[in-house]
Amino acid sequence: MRHQAMARVAAPASSFARFYGTKRFTEEHEWVDIENGVATVGITDHAQAALGEIVFVEAAELKDIEKGDTIGSVESVKAASDIYAPLSGKVVETNSRLGDEPGLLNEACETDGWLCKIELSNEDEVKDLLTKEAYVKFCEEGH
Repeated sequence: MRHQAMARVAAPASSFARFYGTKRFTEEHEWVDIENGVATVGITDHAQAALGEIVFVEAAELKDIEKGDTIGSVESVKAASDIYAPLSGKVVETNSRLGDEPGLLNEACETDGWLCKIELSNEDEVKDLLTKEAYVKFCEEGH
């Protein structure tokens, strides 16, 4: 009896469970870490290095979005760059620290410097994102 109960608990509650803890990348130099149907989004180390010292971050609005929508921007001493939604869903949280600490994107872009969290609405879009290996190859090709 106990084994059956454990099996029910261990079974994924949704198909998003197979993407638990999955980090993927976009050709726009964003990273996406998916956990329990929520994607944490940020810019890659490659992007922050290309931008230089980041001085301003425009946060995403808490709203429904479609893959490819502009969800914010990053400004550096060199350039400004839009941030695009890597997946469709609803922005449920933004990193409020970035308003006062935009340099966090330079210091910890793939950890504490995340931009927003998106509750996913279409898991099939995850298949379009790059693996770490594919992203590294993409960058090595000069993109």
